[in-house]
Amino acid sequence: MKRLLTLMALMLPVLAGAQSLTVTHLSETHTMIQVSGKDRYVMLPVQETAQEATVKVLSNGQAVLKANVSLAIDKTDYLVPLDLGKWAGSSILLDIKMTQGRGVRRDPSDDVCWSEMVTLPAIDSANKEKLYRPTYHFSPQWGWMNDPNGMVYKDGEWHLFYQYNPYGSFWGNMHWGHAVSKDLVNWEHLDVALAPDDLGAIFSGSAVVDENNTAGFGRGAIIAMYTSDGDNQTQSIAYSLDNGRTFTKYAGNPVIMAEDTPDFRDPKLFWDDQTRQWKVVLAAGQEVQFYSSDNLRDWTYDSSFGLSYGNHNGVWECPDLIRLPFEGKDKWVLLLNINPGGPFGGSATQYFVGSYDGKTFKCDDLPTVTRWMDYGKDHYAAVTWSNAPEGRTVAIAWMSNWQYANSVPTTQFRSSNSVPRDLSLIRKGKEVILRSTPSREVEALRGNPVQYTLSTAPVELFEAPAKAYELVLRFTLQKKEGATFVLSNESGEQVVFSYEPESQTFSMDRRGSGMVKFSKKFAAVTTAPTRVGGRMELRLLVDSASIEAFGEDFAMTNLVFPSAPYNTLRLYGNAKADVTLYPIAK
Repeated sequence: MKRLLTLMALMLPVLAGAQSLTVTHLSETHTMIQVSGKDRYVMLPVQETAQEATVKVLSNGQAVLKANVSLAIDKTDYLVPLDLGKWAGSSILLDIKMTQGRGVRRDPSDDVCWSEMVTLPAIDSANKEKLYRPTYHFSPQWGWMNDPNGMVYKDGEWHLFYQYNPYGSFWGNMHWGHAVSKDLVNWEHLDVALAPDDLGAIFSGSAVVDENNTAGFGRGAIIAMYTSDGDNQTQSIAYSLDNGRTFTKYAGNPVIMAEDTPDFRDPKLFWDDQTRQWKVVLAAGQEVQFYSSDNLRDWTYDSSFGLSYGNHNGVWECPDLIRLPFEGKDKWVLLLNINPGGPFGGSATQYFVGSYDGKTFKCDDLPTVTRWMDYGKDHYAAVTWSNAPEGRTVAIAWMSNWQYANSVPTTQFRSSNSVPRDLSLIRKGKEVILRSTPSREVEALRGNPVQYTLSTAPVELFEAPAKAYELVLRFTLQKKEGATFVLSNESGEQVVFSYEPESQTFSMDRRGSGMVKFSKKFAAVTTAPTRVGGRMELRLLVDSASIEAFGEDFAMTNLVFPSAPYNTLRLYGNAKADVTLYPIAK
């Protein structure tokens, strides 16, 4: 039997499966393909610079799927699978319309996509991005991913849904991808949960467990609310009775609409014990809006917040309202993602600490105060899991930035997530700040520790370079000039970390970190305030293409693209440091 072809290795015309496709060009822009045989997948050749074609799947003459795909014209960058398994045994026709005005008048058969399109009985989604595929951060098997969505815990499983384009490693065709985990670090990829429909693409949203069947769909149903992105943005719901494996969209969608409200999206559901009602917070232009419901289907507007608060240098997106214990009482924290407007350009997550009475959120800070959840360039769309066990508040973020997300140097997939983080409130002076700490499940990945005492002589961390590890540095400063740590590789690429006690700042400099020229916005130095005096404990979570730094009172997340793993650590300055290295392997 012919060896199974590898997904991303299909770069040249292949005869396997070609006899299952009959291509007929009806005009310069209209092509139909009859699919015969028993193969489940049609592999679609993608050229990222090509304009999108509309691909409709007809089963027994009825349209069952529509996707926008940048079908290859001159060259194939990679292939993506079109899964026809749901309609096995029926008559399948692909109705493809190429974009008008794609170039000079030409014979449509000249496009390379037709000769390189094949069928396969199964696909091998093994990692072909050896250099930059993360070891312990979640990433899709193939295609594009951005905002985490619909995160919910149920029956021992952490569900992660996410904004997903299964037909190209760039933004578009927004679906909800889906994965589940027992431990927040090992993930099982599942089928697409929600696909676009006549109301529009499936934008960001959330999910809850309806234990008491308030919606009438079934006790214990998972209810998802998402933005339908059509001619206007509206909010829709879907329900699952099989622990998220399949969803049924509510026949009465949309359930929330608003007149003349731009950027009306990203609903975050939560249960409010104060009023014994379901609540949702929505991004609505330059504010957030709160709604109430008894049944998750009928919603009433409650209040708005934010027009004069925080940073407004971009679009407000992906809100989340959470309750956290603090000094014997509870406070409420409103997470609010913004793009652009971040402290170092592009995307970022701001937050507001205050109170919520079941209808209105009030911020403790003055309107002019802006607080950032993470001080890197690559922490966005941060939201929390609902129904998390043990009263935990666990968040995860998309680890990229809209300034360059579509152009990072990977092809099989684009984007990964931050590690999961437990959130808490701490006091620093007169301020109450949000603390992010890597969830305890991340520590379970640690291998046997190796101890170093760091001085100005370089320390070789590994005899053979390792791309995934954690460093814990504990250091004491002897003078006011601060200290600088440098992670580097044999190619001279490096990331520079500096702590300045006088200015009370920590910084990460990735300008010489490796591949940076794919975007003028990528090379950067990011800086966080920190109030730890002359002593500091720093955790660095290093993976193939990212570094997450955690201090006592800050977090900083940045992508890096070195040509080889960083394997040398050096200290500059009059300081002393003890270092613990934990290898990470999965």
